Amino acid sequence: MSKEFFEAVKMLEAEKGIPADYLYEKISAAIIVAAKHDYNGKDIVHCDIDPEKQKIKVYITKNVVDEIEDVDTDLTLEQAQAIRKSAKVGKTIDIPLKTKDFGRIVAQTAKHVIRQGIREAERGQMLQEFKSKNQELITAKVERVDPVTGNATLEIGKNQAVLPKAEQVPGEILTEGSNIKVFVVDVKEGGKGPKIMISRTHPGLVRRLFEQEVPEIFEGIIEIKSVSREAGSRTKIAVFTKDEDVDPVGACIGPRGQRVSNIVDALGGEKIDIVKYSDDPVAFIGASLAPSEVCSIEIIDEGAKSCRATVPDDQLSLAIGNKGQNVRLAARLTGWKIDIRPESGFFEGQMQ
Repeated sequence: MSKEFFEAVKMLEAEKGIPADYLYEKISAAIIVAAKHDYNGKDIVHCDIDPEKQKIKVYITKNVVDEIEDVDTDLTLEQAQAIRKSAKVGKTIDIPLKTKDFGRIVAQTAKHVIRQGIREAERGQMLQEFKSKNQELITAKVERVDPVTGNATLEIGKNQAVLPKAEQVPGEILTEGSNIKVFVVDVKEGGKGPKIMISRTHPGLVRRLFEQEVPEIFEGIIEIKSVSREAGSRTKIAVFTKDEDVDPVGACIGPRGQRVSNIVDALGGEKIDIVKYSDDPVAFIGASLAPSEVCSIEIIDEGAKSCRATVPDDQLSLAIGNKGQNVRLAARLTGWKIDIRPESGFFEGQMQ
């Protein structure tokens, strides 16, 4: 049993990355707990595991006394000298537990602890792997889509994660076996192992896609100031640079529009407005209402961050957008409430 046991531990250390010393310590402790039951829980059981000699020694330590007070912990001198002739009163004596009496417990305990050790190590490895991907963009394989809930089970490396229906892009159909990009929103340690929260709708997904596609963003030359998104439909992203020789919007669009086109493809055709950020709220709000033209921006209440945007009459519907989407995204992007008015005069516009 010993030889097979030590070989199994070595194999686990090599394949699973579980330190052998960790397993020996756990197994030793578990064997001691199991053996103590025969001695009413008294703390007299010991277990020495020697990997070099490939030996497991389980023994109890008893006190040599003139008169026994506790049969679990005491031995008379006569009983002790029958085991070891040099035994003396006032000393202790180690008594090996016979393999035939204890071998089955050792084997069962070792198997249990090894299984537990594998589970703990795998959970620890999974947690570390997931944590290294927190707030990052990852590629996952669609393993299964639940026909009832619509939740998708994804394969991420050697692990699995669930993409809830609520975190999927509206109208998007996920097919089993296909690869998709997801954003890791958060990683938490749960009772049944690490829990990874992933999303296809989170603005962070767009942010990371731009970092991948636009070298100037990855290198820190261009900064993404804010992102507002209605997944599957439209996204607005505000970009900024201190480098006067760099056009932040043009860099994000890319030569012949290739960079932004790649991102649009990754998002399944979602429209993207790239806006130049400005510390001047008037300039920023005006830019945020793209693709609409803007005649003027009037700050109504700076403290409450509310303003009025005047647009050409023929640009009114474009500025507001379908069901108010354009002005709504512009408001989220800038952090300002925006009231849209036509250039020709009064209109009960839409404040967002």
